[in-house]
Amino acid sequence: MSDTLNEIVIAGAGMAGLHAAEALRERGYEGRLTLVGEEAHRPYSRPPLSKEALTGVGLEPTGGDPGWLVGHRALQLREDSVIDGLDLDFRPSTRVVGLDAAAREVRVEGPGERGALRYDGLIVATGARARRPDTDLAGVHVLRTLDDAEAVRAAFDSSGHLVVVGAGFVGAEVAASARAVGMEVTLVEAASTPLTRVVDPRIGEVLTDLHRENGVDVRLGVGVSGFEGAGRVERVRLADGSAIEASLVVAGVGVHLNTEWLRGSGVGLFDDGSVVCDEYSATSVPNVYAVGDLANWPHPRFGGRIRLEHWTNASEQGEAAASNLLAGSGRTPFTPVPYFWSDQYRKKIQLLGQGAPADQVSFVHGSPEDRKFVAFLGRGGMLTGVLGLRSTPRTMRYRGLLEKPTTWDEALAAAGVTPSR
Repeated sequence: MSDTLNEIVIAGAGMAGLHAAEALRERGYEGRLTLVGEEAHRPYSRPPLSKEALTGVGLEPTGGDPGWLVGHRALQLREDSVIDGLDLDFRPSTRVVGLDAAAREVRVEGPGERGALRYDGLIVATGARARRPDTDLAGVHVLRTLDDAEAVRAAFDSSGHLVVVGAGFVGAEVAASARAVGMEVTLVEAASTPLTRVVDPRIGEVLTDLHRENGVDVRLGVGVSGFEGAGRVERVRLADGSAIEASLVVAGVGVHLNTEWLRGSGVGLFDDGSVVCDEYSATSVPNVYAVGDLANWPHPRFGGRIRLEHWTNASEQGEAAASNLLAGSGRTPFTPVPYFWSDQYRKKIQLLGQGAPADQVSFVHGSPEDRKFVAFLGRGGMLTGVLGLRSTPRTMRYRGLLEKPTTWDEALAAAGVTPSR
């Protein structure tokens, strides 16, 4: 371990930041460790925000901070005693606003505080924020933070009509949660299938049917042109001229990466704001690493550079970057098998690797008609992804095929399927 790392700052108190802090302590780092978080809360788990946090199913109160959701076990990443044991200088409600790489200082603004934190090592984990619709009407929400979930759940009404704008994973889960409490739901997506950036359209069609079978009015291939109402949203106007009555709107239309504070610092950024990293998650500035939603790094098995907004990647990359920061010359490339899951209508969807783009799709177990299957996805004659619906053991069995280059025919043979010629 480098003996020059006496002060490490982690900018961002989400999953990636917490896992980086834990990894640093587990690997023997005993110096000052500062964790800066823009939210007022301790690190918490985001996946339940679009599911249990909205339906209330499975939440067990644990006491702690006021607020309906804060302190519930489904949202806790760690017990308070575990976080306390990390001996962190935790700075909640504090924004990072700049980086002076020459002076090795992170500029911050917090309650009654405006100053700089010196660092010998820095891990950038400031993540992303939801894109907000261009309207001031009440009743139009996004869902990214615990406070967002509090606001959306307070507006959930079994007699109401929810319009979800955007059929990504968050939008799809919100739609499923609303149906679980009895709301009428319309799901609007500008693309021709849901999850168009994540899965092949042939899989997207199955997920569309799943929503419709559960009573969701799915509108595909049409965007939203505006929101209407007298102070509060009453209807959503679509680009085709039609309108949908709405008592509540949740928009899941992408994110802005929280990297503006890095501009001019010497840390390389792509046009989308993602941070240019090498195979070790290191940036262009010495002893500065980037992890989680905003990190963009080369992956040898998935076609160049990738950026992942997955819960699993945040934890794995946080740990990997912490290890590499401490390792000096003995660093290890970060080459994970991407993994994501979603729970909708009491059905688990799991994706290993990349689901899109794909030029080959094969349902190797089960069938779309049974709503229970494992599908292989490939590109250029190579296996690139495995997607399962209600098939957890079989899906995870094929993780090893994605840990190394596997041809399409090799993958089919491993599943006991004869390649068609």
